[in-house]
Amino acid sequence: MSAATSTGAAAGRAGARGWHRRRYLWGYLFISPWLIGFVVFTAGPFLASLLLSLTSWDVIGSISWTGLSNYERIFTRDPRFSKTLGNTAYYVLFHVPGVNVLALACALLLNQKLRGIALYRTLFYMPSVTSGVATAVLWIWIFNGQYGVVNSLLRIVGVQGPNWLFDLHWSMPALIIMSLWGMGNAMLIYLAGLQNVPQHLYEAAMVDGAGVWQRFVNVTLPLLTPTIFYNLVIGIIASFQVFTAAFVMTGGGPADSTLFYVLYLYRVAFENLRMGYAAALAWILFVIIIAFTILQFVLARRWVYYEGASPRGTV
Repeated sequence: MSAATSTGAAAGRAGARGWHRRRYLWGYLFISPWLIGFVVFTAGPFLASLLLSLTSWDVIGSISWTGLSNYERIFTRDPRFSKTLGNTAYYVLFHVPGVNVLALACALLLNQKLRGIALYRTLFYMPSVTSGVATAVLWIWIFNGQYGVVNSLLRIVGVQGPNWLFDLHWSMPALIIMSLWGMGNAMLIYLAGLQNVPQHLYEAAMVDGAGVWQRFVNVTLPLLTPTIFYNLVIGIIASFQVFTAAFVMTGGGPADSTLFYVLYLYRVAFENLRMGYAAALAWILFVIIIAFTILQFVLARRWVYYEGASPRGTV
């Protein structure tokens, strides 16, 4: 190879490298608004909260380093930690299955080819876009012990209803019942999943003599497992962060029976101004949510079926 050829090749490689650098530079320039926003408003506060959880800070005074003392106090000397975590777990245990069962049932009804079905779908979905505070105020009236709709209907059949939101044993069930009102998002996702089930599978099942229940169990459910999995993951993450309903309707009472974890975290941070302690509580919640999410992904390999994959499915 001549010197001129070698020089030309080297110049070509240098030019290509320069072109690639300019290309990457322009790419980063175009995504810089998102990158700056992510660093300033997400990644930065995320890391700052971890450092803050190792300190004692009341917003007004100076920050003092305390190491792991906040975590030690949470696990050994804070009775409200276990109380609020238990309340939240109780809510998650009944809210997530309840919403998913109701949402799937409504999606099956709204998947019919009927006249005006679009209107019904809109009506069923509308409650989920209502403001959380507005929904809470509405249900305060519904659960009113004297003239609420629920107790008025119970009196018709001769049953004296409880004072729902102020009863130690009924306040949590009342919030769980109210939470079913917002099942529209899950219903919409189930409806999309149902419409993606191939119709020829139903036709083949009918040829084999399968009834409605057999088609649902052997065709619909297996092909709907990815949708169920998605709704479970999102539902559990959201349920562990429940806040608005208890904050507006009960304030965590009576006797802390509806004091959810995030509501307690809010009180510690913004009423007691113990920001370091609140940050430690937030990180514990983050670890709990991550653990449940990972567990669901691991277990999904045993029951989630993806069309075209092996029967065990993959995640």
